[in-house]
Amino acid sequence: MQNENRFDYLKLVQFATEVLTSAGLNISRSGIVARTLVASDLMGHTTHGLQLLWPYANQLLENLMTKDGEPKLISDSGAAVTWDGNHLPGPYLVEKAIDLGLERLQNHPVFTLAIQKSHHIACLAAYLEKVTDRKKIIILGSSDPGNKTVAPFGGVTGTYSPDPLSYGIPTQGDPILFDSSASTLANGQVMQRHAHGQMLDGAWLMRADGSLSDDPSAFFADPPATILPVGGLTLGFKGFGYGILMEALTSGLAGSGRKEHSGQWSASIFLQLIDPAQFAGTQPFINEMQHLVDQCKASELHPHFAEIRMPGERALAMKRKQQEEGVVLHPEVIKGCERCAEKFAVSFDSYFSN
Repeated sequence: MQNENRFDYLKLVQFATEVLTSAGLNISRSGIVARTLVASDLMGHTTHGLQLLWPYANQLLENLMTKDGEPKLISDSGAAVTWDGNHLPGPYLVEKAIDLGLERLQNHPVFTLAIQKSHHIACLAAYLEKVTDRKKIIILGSSDPGNKTVAPFGGVTGTYSPDPLSYGIPTQGDPILFDSSASTLANGQVMQRHAHGQMLDGAWLMRADGSLSDDPSAFFADPPATILPVGGLTLGFKGFGYGILMEALTSGLAGSGRKEHSGQWSASIFLQLIDPAQFAGTQPFINEMQHLVDQCKASELHPHFAEIRMPGERALAMKRKQQEEGVVLHPEVIKGCERCAEKFAVSFDSYFSN
């Protein structure tokens, strides 16, 4: 630990791995989950980082996250695969899916995989660089069939989940990395603000009477407020349409989701990998995308902005800074790590004492 709230990221991975192993997950899978959570914190996606360690570990203890076994194959046509994830750890399933996809791209220009009944997959952005480093394109989306915190445009009753979509695009320099939900906020952002006693930055929640609120406690009222789709009350048909697409690509293609939900914390997943080499070629693709980046950067600045950042630029800068200087953890996340240490007999101080 370099100062009060900064921690060495490799030690954080080791700590989280030991906690998850103590909760019953084998060390290899524990390492995958731990690296994914810490990668989320490194990139500034703190709602999907080590904040999830405590709930993940408890899901393992309660046998609500499957510890052993492999996904069940539902279909495989070479370029398209469908799995039943059997509530295995989401990061393990996504990493396994990406590895299979990279292998299949040797014989197919596009590979698509849908997974039903995965456990939660944490931060989607954490997976993207593994593919963009190989000069391939990745599209990764997720929905939570048991979650109904977003109302359809024109309604006030929650129907579907925030439904994040991410993508990674290689360029000559840093990749373009995008990770955002079809709603104005993710569930975790609302919960984090509520836990920290903070208001939202805007009136992005809609109460059951249709009024808007920036108070995260409305999310926990009876009846609960819902999260507005991207575009809000004026242009929310855009976010609504985006959410419907994600439901189709995840639960729809996977063949299971909201209609027959198990009641467990789960995820439906859509993964697609694309090899530019099998289209017009890798270098022409890279050149075209780099030209777009350069043109965006050359745009005349709005008077209220200091710079133009491409998607993922801030996250990558934060990742590099925190790898060098230490990962900033909120005091509540530190408390969660300390709870894990106590419950699972892992020495927190042995990892982070000076």
